[in-house]
Amino acid sequence: MSTPRAHLEVLPRSVQFVLALGATALVLFPLVGSDFYVQMVTRMMIMGIFAMSLDLLQGVTGLVSLGHAAYFGVAGYALAFMTPADAPVSLWWTLPLAVLGSGLVAFIIGFFVVRTHGIYFIMVTLAFAQMVFYLFFDNKALGGSDGIYINFRPDASVFGWLPFDLEGRKTFYYFTLVLMLGVYALLRRMLWSPLGRALSGIRINEHRMRAMGFGTRGYKLTAFTLAGALAGLAGYLWGAQTGYVNPELMGFHMSAHAIMMIILGGMGNFAGAIVGAFAFEYLLHVFKDITKHWQLLMGGFIVLVVLAAPRGLLGIVAQLRGGKRPMPEREDHPHA
Repeated sequence: MSTPRAHLEVLPRSVQFVLALGATALVLFPLVGSDFYVQMVTRMMIMGIFAMSLDLLQGVTGLVSLGHAAYFGVAGYALAFMTPADAPVSLWWTLPLAVLGSGLVAFIIGFFVVRTHGIYFIMVTLAFAQMVFYLFFDNKALGGSDGIYINFRPDASVFGWLPFDLEGRKTFYYFTLVLMLGVYALLRRMLWSPLGRALSGIRINEHRMRAMGFGTRGYKLTAFTLAGALAGLAGYLWGAQTGYVNPELMGFHMSAHAIMMIILGGMGNFAGAIVGAFAFEYLLHVFKDITKHWQLLMGGFIVLVVLAAPRGLLGIVAQLRGGKRPMPEREDHPHA
């Protein structure tokens, strides 16, 4: 039995060229940028991973989650709990364990939320995230509202041999860059797999998918779990970079930021999620220097982008290089 014709992400050559230039700039940036801006761009890349994880749910599968930050924060806390106060902890077992932990939490929550639809799905994801938030906020044993400090970045040693030292800002930058590009390549490849096509079909017409014999709950739970695990990867990197985690990482505002990132860059487009994360974090830095009411400026800018370019910032790039023709984020492809 075949799936319906699903919309899959296809980037025009002009956008591919711009993205290639951007990737090249990221590779070369630490050679010319100061330590402050190297750390800032590292944060942007971490948020790019976080935005891509949400875009897998919202842009590809059509599931809007207001509680995605819960899995981001869980992985950050996992690193904090696993790191001793007087010594670094191994990267090679803490990273997969934190990611698996976030995926497990997403699987448990997803088991219940994928049984709901529409506004009920949105509200249930928010409710579960708030439960996780207050679990850490009100529990002194888990750090309480003050959070937990992480005194050391993970150690990459292998049997006494140190291939790279994450305590170095540039080394951590390139480690994050490799992971961000790896997540992007993984998700792009997944779009063309049977799983990705099924998820796209669910977004287009879930009733039709069920009528064709697909177990849509299982597919949605798979997407929910994978998205939570990838959010955990971003949360782990956040904790390692900042050396501090608190319950605010799981709060509604962090989930809302991720939603604004993918809207800003272009929903349903993983490259757009990265661009949106970079743009959002940069504008956040600029607007906070202008006024303490930066939310007004950010909200106004996003409204303008949505009105002028519904396909996001990447859509603007495609239009500038290709006239009035909109960017074909996705094309119809028959399924085998």
